[in-house]
Amino acid sequence: MSNKTKPGALALCALALAAAPLSAHADAAKDLQVAGRALTFLENGPTGKATLGVVFDPSKPASVAEKNAVMAAIGGGMSAGSLTVTGKPVEAGDVAGVSGVAALYITTGVNAGPVGAVARGKKIITIGSDVSCATSGACVMSVSADPKVEIVVSRSAASAVGAVFKAAFRMMIREV
Repeated sequence: MSNKTKPGALALCALALAAAPLSAHADAAKDLQVAGRALTFLENGPTGKATLGVVFDPSKPASVAEKNAVMAAIGGGMSAGSLTVTGKPVEAGDVAGVSGVAALYITTGVNAGPVGAVARGKKIITIGSDVSCATSGACVMSVSADPKVEIVVSRSAASAVGAVFKAAFRMMIREV
C-alpha cells in the first residue's frame, strides 16, 4: 500500500470500527452510525447537536420498520465523532414543511425523487441506505455498513445542496 492510500484506508477502517459497536442492532443502526460519521467530513458541516429527519412512508411496513430501527439507534442522542445526532420522524408527505434538520435520512420504500427535490430546494443533505437513492441523484449520499462500509455520493445532488466533502473523505467514497 502506498503512502498516498494509507490515510484513506485508515479513515475507512475508522468508519468501520465506529459502526462495529452497533453490531447487535439492526443494519439500519450500523448504516446510521456511518451516516453520522460521514456528516463530520463535510466542509462547514454540522457540529455539536444536529437533528436528522428520518423520512418514512407510513403506508409501507418496511419504511416504518427502518424508521423505528433508526430512531431506536439514535435514542436520546447518538455520538458520531464531534457530532451528536438526534432524530425527528418525518412522514414523506410532510417533507416540504420540515425545518431545523441538518440532514434527511430517507428510509427504504420512500419515493426518494420528490423528497430529494424538496431537500435540494431547502439545501438539506439527503442520505439513504439504498444505493439507488444516490445513483439516481435523489440523495446526496447512500451508506451501507453491511457486509462492508460503502458510501456512494452523487456529485450532482451534493452540488445542488452546496455540500462539499473534505479531501480525506473523498478518497473513501465512490462518486457517481
